[in-house]
Amino acid sequence: MAAPLLQLNDMSLTFGGEPVFDGVSLVVHRHERIALVGRNGSGKSTLLKVMAGLVEADTGLRVVPPGISVGYMEQDPSMEGFATLGDFASAGLDPGELYKVERAGEGLAFDPARPVETASGGERRRAALARLLADTPDLMLLDEPTNHLDIQAIQWLEGELSSTASSFVLISHDRAFLTALTRVSHWIDRGVVRRQDKGFAAFEAWRDKVWADEDMARHKMDRLIKSEGRWAVEGISARRKRNMGRVRALQDLRAERAAMIRRQGTAAMALDAGPKSGKRVIEADKITKSFGDRTILKPFSIRVQRGDCVAFVGPNGAGKTTLIKILTGDLEPDEGQVKLGTNLEIAVFDQARAQLDPEATLWDTLAGDREIGVSGKADQVMVRGTPKHVVGYLKEFLFDERQARAPVRSLSGGEKARLLLAKLMARESNLLVLDEPTNDLDVETLDLLQDLLGQYDGTVLLVSHDRDFIDRVATSTVVMDGHGGAIAYAGGWSDMLSQRGDEKPEKVAKPKAKEKKLTQSTKVETGLTFTEKHRLEELPAEIERLEAEIGKLEELLSDAELFTREPVKFKKATEALSLRQEKLSASEEEWLTLEEKASA
Repeated sequence: MAAPLLQLNDMSLTFGGEPVFDGVSLVVHRHERIALVGRNGSGKSTLLKVMAGLVEADTGLRVVPPGISVGYMEQDPSMEGFATLGDFASAGLDPGELYKVERAGEGLAFDPARPVETASGGERRRAALARLLADTPDLMLLDEPTNHLDIQAIQWLEGELSSTASSFVLISHDRAFLTALTRVSHWIDRGVVRRQDKGFAAFEAWRDKVWADEDMARHKMDRLIKSEGRWAVEGISARRKRNMGRVRALQDLRAERAAMIRRQGTAAMALDAGPKSGKRVIEADKITKSFGDRTILKPFSIRVQRGDCVAFVGPNGAGKTTLIKILTGDLEPDEGQVKLGTNLEIAVFDQARAQLDPEATLWDTLAGDREIGVSGKADQVMVRGTPKHVVGYLKEFLFDERQARAPVRSLSGGEKARLLLAKLMARESNLLVLDEPTNDLDVETLDLLQDLLGQYDGTVLLVSHDRDFIDRVATSTVVMDGHGGAIAYAGGWSDMLSQRGDEKPEKVAKPKAKEKKLTQSTKVETGLTFTEKHRLEELPAEIERLEAEIGKLEELLSDAELFTREPVKFKKATEALSLRQEKLSASEEEWLTLEEKASA
């Protein structure tokens, strides 16, 4: 076997007395495409920097064979000494290779001639990504490369990485991106890195199995400790000398159980729709907008009703945020009119994180907020009408007590996103405006956010470049072309592609959390959407599987001695049977509904 491109042996690293990872060993081979996954704050970015040689671990060895090049995409690249983004991106290239930067500039939508001092953070990141792609190292280390990219640029990058000869390790919140590109998964969890020789598509099933096995082992150990502890109390006095070894074994068991690191819980996020808005939330009729000679929006009409989740997609700079400001009354259209419904309470999640002062502490960010702070109580925050201690509320979003007095600038990107969600979700609202809410969030928090939006009784306006997330939550999708055109389609990203007929839709791993009725002035196709057709095809096999599982459980429970012999097993089997019967009933009802709709 060929020598690996990079090897970490028994690496350990501690920050502020807390271990980030301990005894980590991993290998990256040629042509491997690796997803590096883990919870926010688990140390993914730090591990990537250790792999790049930018952070030195406390112990362990990093091995890169002679002649092997390793490239790292910088999150905040220093461009000192470079006049333009193109100068930075082409540094070190031969004159005959400069075309690579121009090509990347077109694909990633940045101007190589843009002066460094006027470039935005997103443009700087795109230039850093272009530089890495142009260098074509043997191993590329990519930390959230899709942040600040629109869907068109993400698809271009996906094509580049799928055809590259380089190996790469990839951190991303974009499920569709990870699923399409990766063939190996490294999972960092409580300081340990596990490897599976399957891509991200298989990650969640693997993670759930690991956790289930862990829970079972913990349960068995708890039972053994309880049994041995009862023996120690009841029988040790008569057999003290002969059985001290068994007592010491019990002590060892208790120490082992205490040393088990409990999994980080899921953020206790909740959304309260507050007072119900009117049925009609927004009605826009032939609205337009221009800035100077540039047309942002040609005549566009849409009707948004209570319960809709409308996604806005398009190239960076196409005017998505401008359109939302017009629809919510923050900006006047040049022509046409917007009618807002009654009793609207709007809450906004800001893409630029502008609502966060980097020098303020987490405590002050919440308790000092004029809308959610409690007058006269500097340690309280008003959470959907109920006062809570600020530290207790921060803990609900997975922050520990020590972080409460830390400045916002010390947080990772995912932690900043969670803090902004904490501010947003403390308010009662019935119209949510979410501008790139998925950036930097881990898989578990994305799942929870998806479920919350599915259960939210209010209305959602969503700007996102995450195709998978749009598929899971959107009831309609507005596509902006960057030249003033905007068209509304029923359903999410895959449904939109199906209706346009310009590309084969992508499959979505899970159905949407909740289907909502689309009501808008744009005419859409009748019959089943792509997602519904796919679901109708899946349901017979799902029903057959549930019936088989119910049969096995009923056979198990038919044993009259089971309750007496194994009461825990009996209880679990009873609960599982009830759950599967409910799922079967729901699946059969869903099949009938879709079948009737298909034949209508």
